[in-house]
Amino acid sequence: MLEIVGFVLIGLGCFLGLVGAFGLIRLPDMYARLHAVGITDTLCSFLILSGLACHADSVNVIAKLVLIFLFLLFTSPVSSYALANNAWRWGLMHNQKIHISSFKTDKENK
Repeated sequence: MLEIVGFVLIGLGCFLGLVGAFGLIRLPDMYARLHAVGITDTLCSFLILSGLACHADSVNVIAKLVLIFLFLLFTSPVSSYALANNAWRWGLMHNQKIHISSFKTDKENK
């Protein structure tokens, strides 16, 4: 029974990785692509590592998988933030239809 749960978790993780890859190809600008990959990356790795833990034979292997997941849990959001922050600092603008200046109040526009 535990092997079936492991296969299902690995399959869901692979499917989520494909959804993230599809978002990387399909979305219009760098920030949206980064959001799609950053969101699916952590959950995808959690599902795959959980599925691998279901197939593990010893506690040492499970501990190593938990350490790998903790490393990915901390580094994935940090790397996404670093990429987005540097892109913003270098002047890469959003590809959006609503501009920030349209949110100004009537008093500020006059």
